[in-house]
Amino acid sequence: MRIAMNGVTGRMGHRQHLVRSILALREQGGLDLGDGTVLWPEPVLVGRREHALRALADRHGLEHIATDLDAVLADDSIDIYFDAQVTSAREEALKKAISAGKHIYTEKPSATGLDGALELARLAHAAGIKHGVVQDKIFLPGLLKLKRLIDGGFFGRILSVRGEFGYWVFEGDWQEAQRPSWNYRSEDGGGIVVDMFPHWEYVLHELFGRVTAVTAHAATHIPERFDEQGKPYQATADDAAYGIFELDGGAIAQINSSWTVRVNRDELVEFQVDGTEGSAVAGLRNCRAQHRSSTPKPVWNPDLPATEAFREQWQEIPDNQPEGGDFANGFKAQWELFLRHVYADAPYHWDLLAGARGVQLAELGLKSSAEGRRHEVPELTL
Repeated sequence: MRIAMNGVTGRMGHRQHLVRSILALREQGGLDLGDGTVLWPEPVLVGRREHALRALADRHGLEHIATDLDAVLADDSIDIYFDAQVTSAREEALKKAISAGKHIYTEKPSATGLDGALELARLAHAAGIKHGVVQDKIFLPGLLKLKRLIDGGFFGRILSVRGEFGYWVFEGDWQEAQRPSWNYRSEDGGGIVVDMFPHWEYVLHELFGRVTAVTAHAATHIPERFDEQGKPYQATADDAAYGIFELDGGAIAQINSSWTVRVNRDELVEFQVDGTEGSAVAGLRNCRAQHRSSTPKPVWNPDLPATEAFREQWQEIPDNQPEGGDFANGFKAQWELFLRHVYADAPYHWDLLAGARGVQLAELGLKSSAEGRRHEVPELTL
């Protein structure tokens, strides 16, 4: 099984997809399909900088690199094309891969605009190939525990979801930035709305219901940053976004996304879900819950200090994994599902149409911010 992996010299492509997913599968002896077949992934590292690809291949004991994408896609031995490039380069490469008949797995957003994302979904459907978009956060331990509560009816009727995501990304002058400079240039496909709203779309869709309307405000709080060479540049993309999402079924979600916030919470992302029968707070790994029967009765009195340790009144949700095992890395878990989809025709619905919904929400979020008004989110079809 040969996988062309484009963009693995970048942080996400290297760390999460190559090392923690594909190489992790090799370390465990391949992917057992359960019928006696074991898939052995053979990555072909694709990119523009040959020296960087060679250094990466040497570091991990890999053999195959390529700088000519067209030649890679013309190679009949390549089964799957994976894309983790910058967003602005992704759409054209995916079209080429679809045209070459390769199965597609890609980071999100799948395209820079809804029209392009829908075209990719339709082209892939017409070509009869298998296709998937990375939607890693629903495979996080904290959200898997949250889904367990939802599926068990713990919340009763869900009323609201409140999300907080983000951390302080240094400007790059006196401390090196933790994210690449293109993230802050809209002309290069940057911005927190196009990065994070696709995540919120599938998290909300999978756990609580389809997003039916959005009201958003996007801001560029830090207008000047410093690039990888220490040179100042104007930040033309939003670095914070404040969104209200109306959900099918009546629940309301409010999610703040920011690269200009200092963290005063247990994890870098947290979601609080409140329902008629109970509430829960889920992060990357942990989830705490409070049932109606054990909910305290606070009384507002600003003249007296708080006497209750509110956080101590919540119950930790256990892992409850088979045979005492730990949760798998979310990226690796989705890779395994996609590979089973390709080679064993296992069910899989996180496809390019699902990816288009994320692009749609980001596009409408930016439109809402620019116009200062609420936008309904039409349901997408091929």
